[in-house]
Amino acid sequence: MRSITRPPAARSNLRDLGRFPTVSGGQALTIALTVVAVLAGAGCTTVSEVGPEQAATICGVATAALASEDVTPLDPRPAPQLPVTVKSADGRDVTVKSADRILAVNLYGSLAEIVFSLGLGDRVIGRDTSTAFPAAAKLPLVTPQGHDLSAEAILDLDPTVLIADDSIGPATVLQQIRDAGIAVVIVDDEQTLEAIPAHIRAVAGALGVAEAGERLVTRVQSEIDAARASAPKDGTPPRIAFLYVRGTAGVYLIGGDGAGSDAMIEAIGAVDAGTEAGLRKFRPLTSEGLINAAPDVILVMTEGLTSVGGVDGLLKLPGVAQTPAGINRRIVDMEDGVLLNFGARTGKAVEALAKAVYGSC
Repeated sequence: MRSITRPPAARSNLRDLGRFPTVSGGQALTIALTVVAVLAGAGCTTVSEVGPEQAATICGVATAALASEDVTPLDPRPAPQLPVTVKSADGRDVTVKSADRILAVNLYGSLAEIVFSLGLGDRVIGRDTSTAFPAAAKLPLVTPQGHDLSAEAILDLDPTVLIADDSIGPATVLQQIRDAGIAVVIVDDEQTLEAIPAHIRAVAGALGVAEAGERLVTRVQSEIDAARASAPKDGTPPRIAFLYVRGTAGVYLIGGDGAGSDAMIEAIGAVDAGTEAGLRKFRPLTSEGLINAAPDVILVMTEGLTSVGGVDGLLKLPGVAQTPAGINRRIVDMEDGVLLNFGARTGKAVEALAKAVYGSC
């Protein structure tokens, strides 16, 4: 099982950049409710007319967006059965006595997404920077400084349970929360498609809604399976390179095996160009490396694309303009809080990415 690895910059540096994934400055971009495919210049032939390998190179710029920006809670919504004692990922036995006031925080926004999807969103009292979907967007931040938790902000909200993972901290704040008598449950932070069911079960178990957790696992897994099955099976699969770029911070990386982006790319039946080029995790972007990877499509986060000045700015980065993707301006962007979230909306994210890569334009 491959774990997502944050870019080589230290985790604290990633928080300084905004989030991985995040929108810098804490301002979420407005993402279209349907996949938008805009070709620079003339119109484009549909994938059904030319096949997936050609569509990957001729369809121009596209944004992969979810059909709905918000989460869909389970129906009927569960009632927590508490108290319950669970094994936290840090090895502690934690007893949760109340789920009346929930905080679920991590670097990716996936834990809060799971809580809302379980149908317990009305009990959530605060959010991290990455949790920006509409149902949670107006909640007070407990990470006022990037992704560092604020003990004062948390204690002011008087939570009854805090769910987190190792992607967020600092550890001293988590200990302060424990010392205040609040149940703190740590979830494993492996960010892969395969780990999603375990994360859902861990969150649901800690909140006393294990049965609802199984219902959510079934729904999410079926969405992932359906999205995977929708990818074209004929023709040569396109080569896609994921670039993690933050122009304002001078960070330019390419993803490879174990970066997390490879799992999303492979889920739509495409080839991760970084992995095929022998890259592991994240590596600095170089002209030689990207040209050797020879991607048909370049995938970036929406805020990252904005930070380098859009497609024209991206084409100025080392090697981009010399790749098949650059020559054809075949760039796909996806909202920061969705692409590498690996939460309850992942099946929908895979579906949206497939539509942006293969869909008619």
